[in-house]
Amino acid sequence: MAYSTLNDIKKLISEASVTQLTDDENTGAVNQTRVDEAIAQADAEIDTYCGQVFTVPFTTVPDIVKKASVDIAIYNLYSRRVEQMPETRRDRYKDAIALLTKIAEGKISIGEQPEPASPGEGGVQSTKTLDDRIFTSKSMSGF
Repeated sequence: MAYSTLNDIKKLISEASVTQLTDDENTGAVNQTRVDEAIAQADAEIDTYCGQVFTVPFTTVPDIVKKASVDIAIYNLYSRRVEQMPETRRDRYKDAIALLTKIAEGKISIGEQPEPASPGEGGVQSTKTLDDRIFTSKSMSGF
C-alpha cells in the first residue's frame, strides 16, 4: 500500500503541474505510472529511515508519514525536470528528510510504538549491569 496518492499530491500542486511533470508523450493527461513511481521511490526512502525503528511498510499510514511521502514524491516528480525545481519543493524535501532522520533517531513520535529490539537484530541483548563490570576507574587506578 502506497503512503500517498495522486489525489494527495494534487492537494499541494495543480493537476496541470502534475501533467507537465509526467506527460513526456504530450498526451495532455497525467501519467499515473510516473506518479506511482515517484510515490514508490518516496515510500522506499521513508522505509529506509523508519525501518530503523518501526516495522515497514506501515499497514496504517501515520499522517506525518503520508505528508513526507507527498513532499518527497512531488520532489521526485520535479527531479525529472531538474531545471524546473522550485526552491519550495527543494526545501520541503530537505524538511521531510530532516523529519525522517529525527524519527529514525527516536526524537519524534509518529503515534506508533517502536519495535522492541530483538536478539539477532543489532546484536545480543545483554543482561549485564554496571555492577558486573570487571574494569572500573577504581580498579584501573595506577595504570
